[in-house]
Amino acid sequence: MPDGLLLLGGGIAAGVFGSLLGLGGGILIVPLLTLGFGLPLIKAVGVSLVCVIMTSGAAAGVYLERRVANLRLGMTLELFTAIGALVGGLIAFLLPEHLLELIFTGLLVYTAATMARRREPAPPAPEDAPAGGGEPAAVEPAASSFQETLSGPGYRIHRLGWGLVGSVVAGLASALLGIGGGLVKVPTMHAIMGVPLRVATATSNLMIGITASASAIIYLIRGGIDPFVAAPTAIGVFIGASVGSRTAHRIRLGVLRGLFVAILLYTAWQMLQRAFA
Repeated sequence: MPDGLLLLGGGIAAGVFGSLLGLGGGILIVPLLTLGFGLPLIKAVGVSLVCVIMTSGAAAGVYLERRVANLRLGMTLELFTAIGALVGGLIAFLLPEHLLELIFTGLLVYTAATMARRREPAPPAPEDAPAGGGEPAAVEPAASSFQETLSGPGYRIHRLGWGLVGSVVAGLASALLGIGGGLVKVPTMHAIMGVPLRVATATSNLMIGITASASAIIYLIRGGIDPFVAAPTAIGVFIGASVGSRTAHRIRLGVLRGLFVAILLYTAWQMLQRAFA
């Protein structure tokens, strides 16, 4: 069946890209199904959520084995992401399709702009002697101590509160747009919380499967998942994610970021045209 083969090929491409950037492949699956195969957006989102779960399952084990992902940070943020995903799944069927497409477009453009201007955070300054030679800075109590436990080797977590807010937004985006939340999680961890991009993408891959599962259950109950479309696409995504997660460490960071931004902007333009068609 030609459509099945095309869905398989598109799933492989989306899986490679999703595992490299921690996006779950939804960034490509939703436009592929809506623009390429004419599937209604709500059905495309449901299939995309299944594919996101496959991407996470294929890539998460590899990243954990290589100790790239920050498991403690990921599970902390995921508590809030799951809440957003459940709420988003409940309201997704109430919103008009063109509104969801406009939201998708705005999120893509904002994320691309954020990632394009972001650079790797500088190493943390030593804490023994404060700049200016004054008295040592007072140690912040419990909240700061907990934030320190979420940091990793060579980087320190900042602005945890904003990270939690971003996690809720990521859950909403996952349920409404079928993107797994990686479009929000990766920039939130990287650009706001100071997590290196490779660690942020690996950690996002751990989280997106849980996030997508929370939303997919609601879509399944409401008949928003087409099994004949989901099966070949999900198989392709699994294959692509397995390949991508094993080659991520060989790709230069600048190339990874440039690829991320270029595809986001192209997809945003396509979705904007569809919204106003």
